[in-house]
Amino acid sequence: MPKPIMYLRSLHLRHFRNYLDQQVDFTSSKTILLGNNAQGKSNVLEAVELLSSLKSHRTSRDRDLIYDGETLSQITGHLKRETGETELTITLRENGRRTVSQNGMSLRRQLDFLGTLNMVQFSSLDLDLVRGGPDQRRHWIDGLLVQLEPVYAYVLQQYTQVLRQRNALLRARLREESEGRSIEAPDLALWDAQLAIAGSRVIRRRARVLDRLVPFAEEWHQAISGSTEKLEIRYAPNVQAEQDTPEALQQAFLEKIQARAIAEQHQGTTLVGAHRDEIEFMINQTPARQYGSQGQQRTLVLALKLAELKLIEDVIGEPPLLLLDDVLAELDLNRQNQLLDAIQDRFQTLITTTHLGSFDAQWIDSAQILEVKAGHLFEQSMRREQSEFLQNSDF
Repeated sequence: MPKPIMYLRSLHLRHFRNYLDQQVDFTSSKTILLGNNAQGKSNVLEAVELLSSLKSHRTSRDRDLIYDGETLSQITGHLKRETGETELTITLRENGRRTVSQNGMSLRRQLDFLGTLNMVQFSSLDLDLVRGGPDQRRHWIDGLLVQLEPVYAYVLQQYTQVLRQRNALLRARLREESEGRSIEAPDLALWDAQLAIAGSRVIRRRARVLDRLVPFAEEWHQAISGSTEKLEIRYAPNVQAEQDTPEALQQAFLEKIQARAIAEQHQGTTLVGAHRDEIEFMINQTPARQYGSQGQQRTLVLALKLAELKLIEDVIGEPPLLLLDDVLAELDLNRQNQLLDAIQDRFQTLITTTHLGSFDAQWIDSAQILEVKAGHLFEQSMRREQSEFLQNSDF
C-alpha cells in the first residue's frame, strides 16, 4: 500500500517532560516505541497530541510538561500533507503563557493552529469512555469535533464562558437572597438568552457528528464481535426540540430554563444546557456502562476508535495519525488482529509497548523500532529471526 499522504516526518522535543533535547525522524508508516514503564514512551505520543489539539489528556498544567528545572519547553513537528510540508511549533511556559507558530510564523490566534495535524489516540484510559461519567463522553465528542471543524473550539469556549458567568450570577443571587436582598431578574434573563444561543450551537454540532460517526462504529462493532452483538449509540441532549432548527432549539432552551428556574435558584447552578448532555452506549439493548463485561467494553472502544479514523479520513480527505499507547496488551488476539488489519500501511501509527511479543513478525520487520530509555531514543534494527523468536517466546 502507498504511504499515507499525511505523514509526521520528524519531532523535536526540547525540555519536554523527561526529554532534554531529542530529535526523532520517522522513517516508516509504523513506529514502535519500546521500553520499560516510566522511560518516556507516552511522552512522545503526548507531544504529538499537543501539536494536534493543544491539549494533553494527562494534565491541564503546562508546568507539568516542562523538564525539571527549566522555565519553558518546545515541541516542533514537521508534517507532510497533500498541500505541502508544514512545520508546527508550540512553546510552553511555566506561567501558562503559550505561543504557537506555523512555518516559523507566530500565530495570534491558537484556533488557527488547530486542524493541521489530525490524529486518533487510543490508550487504556479510553475505557473511561464507557465506564466513566457523561463528562468523559462529552469531552471525547468535543475533541473529535475540534479536529473536524476547528472553529468548534471557539463555539465551545463561548458556551463555557456564558455558563461560567451565569453560574456566578446564580451563586450571587443565592447568597444575596439568603441575606434578605435580591438581584433584578433581567440580569439573569440576559444570560438565559446567551446560554440558549451558544448551547444550541454545541448541541446541533454534536448531533451532526454523531449521525456520521455512529454507522461506522456499529459496522466495526459487528465485525469485531463476529455479529454476535449489536451496538447502539444514542445522543441524549439535555435540551431537545421537535424541529431541527436553531430557532426551535433556542426556544426549547428558554422554556426548559423557565421550568427549572426555582430548582436553579435553590441550588445556585445551571441545570439546563449542553454541559448536561449524555451519550449512551447500548450492547444488545443493555447499557454497556453498567452491564457490559470488560471484553465488551474494549470491543466498543476499539470500534469507536476505528470509526474515528474512518470519519476523519472521509471529512478531511487524508488519513489521520494513529497513536496507540500500550493498548495491544489490553486486547485479546482477535481484537489485536482486527486493529492491526485495519491499520496496515494506511495510517501512520505510533505504538508504545513494553515488549514485542504482541506483534506479528511481519509487523516488526516493516516497522521502525525505537528503544526508549530515561528520555533518550535509540534506533533498533531487528532481523526476521529475532522478531520470530520474540513473537514465539514467553518473555
